[in-house]
Amino acid sequence: MELRDIEIFLALAEELHFGRTAERLRVSQARVSQSIKQQERRIGAALFERTSRSVRLTPLGERLRDRLAAGYGEIMAALDEAAAAARGQVGTLTIGTLGPHHPGIAAVLDLFRQRHPQCELRIREILPTDPFSGLRAGRIDIGLLWLPIREPDLAVGPDVYSEELVLTVAADHPLASRVQVAMEDLGDYPVVYPEGPIPEYVWEAHTPSVTPAGRPIRRGVPVSTLEEALTAIGGGSAVSPVGLYSVASRLRQDLTFVPITDGPILRYAPVWRSASETPLVRAFVQAARDARTPGQPTRSRGQDLGTGGDREGARR
Repeated sequence: MELRDIEIFLALAEELHFGRTAERLRVSQARVSQSIKQQERRIGAALFERTSRSVRLTPLGERLRDRLAAGYGEIMAALDEAAAAARGQVGTLTIGTLGPHHPGIAAVLDLFRQRHPQCELRIREILPTDPFSGLRAGRIDIGLLWLPIREPDLAVGPDVYSEELVLTVAADHPLASRVQVAMEDLGDYPVVYPEGPIPEYVWEAHTPSVTPAGRPIRRGVPVSTLEEALTAIGGGSAVSPVGLYSVASRLRQDLTFVPITDGPILRYAPVWRSASETPLVRAFVQAARDARTPGQPTRSRGQDLGTGGDREGARR
């Protein structure tokens, strides 16, 4: 039995009407009748009982329908999977993020999953002090990194979301009681700095080396992870701008978060190795382009975390 004959048989078994079956399959009614007659001759028994008013399956036809339907479903699923694989829509895509940034990329992930349900998305964390090693080693297919990225072997997609920074200080630090601070205030205190292979120009977008007035911002404690930075800050060794997504997930009693009136706003975009661009990578970048919305959180959220009527909440 040819695949088209199986389709005709199953469609007629569902419609129980030769005309509707022909219309559904976009073939002639004569083609439907011819196919069913051929199969009945091959099997040696009737599959349908036909009258001038109705069509219904014989008991043999019912058994054949049940067996063929399961097999036909498997065949079509295999064909769909093969076609999707040929288009690059099956497999695993590993996305790297800088910590708890899921709210910023949730819309992109949802849209990609809707479009490519057979692709498995894996999320891995990227250390801010080492943003490119995972990409270059092939452990990560796409990294969501703050801009600018000026690496000759890496491609950069559209902005996906943005993030404001707040100044993180110890709860008993002189700046902890301030309603807000300015970038100029960083010239008075040592800041943490990254101990890792992050390029200077990338870190400069996060924590500048000089204040707006040109005063140098002193480097204090070297850190490799955000937890190391927060521990050093909580102990009073240094201060540091920290992104609001990280702040929201790490409220601690020994820290206070103060809004920065003129602080940097980090813009995040998908980054991938140009030589390893695949159809899945292109599909994710397209989803990022289609799903992007104005960045969240906003400055008002930073003000809520910093000061005002709830200083105890800011210190958690």
